[in-house]
Amino acid sequence: MTTLLHISASPRGEASESLAIARTFVDAFREANPAASVDEWDLWDGSLPDFGPDGAGAKMRIFAGEQPAGPQETAWHRARVAFERFAAADLYLFSLPMWNAGVPYIAKQFIDVVSQPGMVFGFDPETGYTGLLEGRRAAVVYTSSVYGKGRPAAFGSDFQQPYFEDWLRWAGIMDVSSIAFRPNLAVADAEPGRTAAHDAASRLGTEFAGMPLRRAS
Repeated sequence: MTTLLHISASPRGEASESLAIARTFVDAFREANPAASVDEWDLWDGSLPDFGPDGAGAKMRIFAGEQPAGPQETAWHRARVAFERFAAADLYLFSLPMWNAGVPYIAKQFIDVVSQPGMVFGFDPETGYTGLLEGRRAAVVYTSSVYGKGRPAAFGSDFQQPYFEDWLRWAGIMDVSSIAFRPNLAVADAEPGRTAAHDAASRLGTEFAGMPLRRAS
């Protein structure tokens, strides 16, 4: 069975533009493929573990070919549980509002938790990193209220989309589609941009529902 995992980094609930656009995507996906499974992961729901000193220590032990023990083993297990939920999906939908020119810190926490050796990536001292999530596809909803492409520098910079899509490619996810809604707060009518974003989400949701899977089972 095809599984779509929607990972949300917005804490704003019904007030969130990124979540509203993501819901349009999911509704279209479900309508086009009723047999598919959809997993909704709200990164703010408390299920995402910390990855502090014990986690970092465990990661370095793994790099050294050792096994973590004690609190490090516990931290490593929690990271693996989060990764396994992530890796179980065939298709991904991320909803990412812009915070301070980048992604919300909870999204960075998610990346730091699941991006572990032998999980998201492999590493060779001579050839470097290899992404281990090949064959999957992702759609990303980007929103911002001030920054927008072509606006003066005083309206901000974009470290949101370049950073996140670089991480996806590093992890081996090369097939990435994006939907952006970036209204300028100084512009009274944001509705045309909002409508265009929802239309794009509906089209992509339907398209993803019909995509043949390419990753090994």
